[in-house]
Amino acid sequence: MSKIIGLIGSLVASTPLWYSPSLFGLGIALPDQDAFATARGNAFVATADDPAAVFYNPAGITQIAGNDISLGAYGIVYGSTYKSGATTIDSKTQLEVVPQIFSTFSLSQYHLAFGLGIYSPYGFRMEWPNSALPLIEGGELGQVTYYSVSPIVAYQVLPTLSLAAGPTINYSEANLLLFPGFDDHFRGRDTEAGYDLGILWQPWTQHSFGVTYRSGTVMKYSGHGTLLLPPGVPGPNVATTANFHFPQTVDFGYSFRPTKNWNIEGDAEWTDWSGLKTISVTDQTVPFNWQASWILSAGVTRYLGDDWRVSGGYMYSENSVPSADFSDLVPDSDRHIFSLGVGKKCGRFSWDAAYQLAWGPSRSVTGDMGYPTANGNYVFLSHALTVNFAYKF
Repeated sequence: MSKIIGLIGSLVASTPLWYSPSLFGLGIALPDQDAFATARGNAFVATADDPAAVFYNPAGITQIAGNDISLGAYGIVYGSTYKSGATTIDSKTQLEVVPQIFSTFSLSQYHLAFGLGIYSPYGFRMEWPNSALPLIEGGELGQVTYYSVSPIVAYQVLPTLSLAAGPTINYSEANLLLFPGFDDHFRGRDTEAGYDLGILWQPWTQHSFGVTYRSGTVMKYSGHGTLLLPPGVPGPNVATTANFHFPQTVDFGYSFRPTKNWNIEGDAEWTDWSGLKTISVTDQTVPFNWQASWILSAGVTRYLGDDWRVSGGYMYSENSVPSADFSDLVPDSDRHIFSLGVGKKCGRFSWDAAYQLAWGPSRSVTGDMGYPTANGNYVFLSHALTVNFAYKF
């Protein structure tokens, strides 16, 4: 365990400064872990036939013969717009790049497969211009980074049925300025274990079903913050702790393949954010009261000649943040997400690339008791490009 934790720490320490996983929609989830899957609207649970299946449905790695590795990156430019009366304020535009690494190894004679993933399933960063004061909080309000290392074992119980399980070792850092009584950001970190489960069932050639379960984690951030003493004088730097509940998820998928040239899939993912009620630091408590939400996905792939493929997809993400406790730290809303992609196999080498557009229509927030200055209308827009390269040894 200590070696794995050390590996995560080394990964974090060596990560470039531009890396800050930060999709602050979809709760704070980052579901885009593979260019091919992203092109299909992340409707991939019942397909799961490349190394990124370690994330989407680990049971799918039994479909991959030999030893494969996939390296990818998800780049996103995003921003949110606040409107209240005649006032319009744009958040600072952010550019983030999130890397992913997946590898699989098959022992087909024993109906076994092994996988390893290093990725970031959650994270956010949000910053409004200082001119936004006093309507909304100006400056960088917060940042959470979350990294996972996931070793997986999958077993093909029957020719049509595979099961998978494995632990996840998760490391997270928080840097938040949302607590009354603090002059400086609260900064903390923690490491926590979880687990993933997967089922892939293909009773007929044309029909495939998948289910993935990811356990929740509670990050017990331990760090420091600077107290603000009356009348507004910075106080001492004190040791602090804060608990942040990351959700358990269940993802259901169905894939229909009318011919060998077509793959059509629909997925539904339930994300249980209801465990995130409050965050307490020292004697200060901030309400979140987030709710469980759904992400609905649909995707299609057309396999062309000469090992080309093109894909398209759509996702609808239900917001997780109730209006009564809405915060401009995480201006979540319902999202419509559209994607297109192309890929090609070239012998042992393959590549995929996808473009994604996410739009959050205007969300009106009124009656916010926790953060009354957050009342107003919020619109979200992002553009993303993701690529990955895979090699079969």
